[in-house]
Amino acid sequence: MTTGAFLPFTYSIVGAQKAGTSTLQWMLNQHPQVARPPRKEMGWFDVDETTWRSVDHSTYGIHTRHPMHRALGDATPRYLLMPGAVERMHQHRPDLRLIAMFRDPIDRLVSQWVMVRDRQPDRAPDWPEMMQWRPDDFPTSMPPEFEGPGGRARFMRASGVIRGYYGGQLRHGLSIFAREQWLFLDFAGMLSDHTRALNQVTTHLGIDRFKPYPPLKKLMAGPTRISGTAPTGADLMALARALEPELAGYVALTGLSVDHWTTERLLTGGLDADEQAQVYARKAGLLAEAPHDQT
Repeated sequence: MTTGAFLPFTYSIVGAQKAGTSTLQWMLNQHPQVARPPRKEMGWFDVDETTWRSVDHSTYGIHTRHPMHRALGDATPRYLLMPGAVERMHQHRPDLRLIAMFRDPIDRLVSQWVMVRDRQPDRAPDWPEMMQWRPDDFPTSMPPEFEGPGGRARFMRASGVIRGYYGGQLRHGLSIFAREQWLFLDFAGMLSDHTRALNQVTTHLGIDRFKPYPPLKKLMAGPTRISGTAPTGADLMALARALEPELAGYVALTGLSVDHWTTERLLTGGLDADEQAQVYARKAGLLAEAPHDQT
């Protein structure tokens, strides 16, 4: 069997987790000019230093037998999070196109909590631990408390809140890759008009527009019931206040609105924190649905 031309990775969907990265990658995989990667999350750049030095980086791509393929990418939402990952991306592929998907950070955190509690109910962090680590700034290098053996795993476990430090993530990312190499998308905006979002993506990647457009599929949906400790209204307000400067940085750097985000509505008084906590508890199956009025 003959081997086709080598196509290196040309783009990466770098975050954020639980913000539609799987859905966007699935839709891009339907494009005739986009080659499918070996797996959705390559995790090429967020490994430990020993692994990074041992990898043959010339293999960062695939052999394709389809001459129409012009783009290849994966979706590894840890890339915006992990210290050193974006630097390695620029070191190896300085011409990469990057796509970052964002979702309200509290909604995102709750979705992550539900996901991990469903997968490992006896081992995954419960809600109080998920919201516990809230450093003042987004760490661009591994914090000292997570250095040493097992530190990367402990960092990942503790990173629930800082995955929503979008302002810090973007300041760091834009200090490494030029602004024109980035495309910033809002998760809610993609859900409301996915054809418009896909037009932005294909333009960014330099490929033709979809003909026809793929359907919008909601992938990686959460379970209907988990075990755990439900968020409280006080929890949500503490998170919102911690995230307030990150929202301001995100808006300044992307130009995208956050008026529809839960965090912003909590901060402005447009949403009751106790009522929103009950919404999250019901979605996690930790609070019974309110009975319907039978009168």
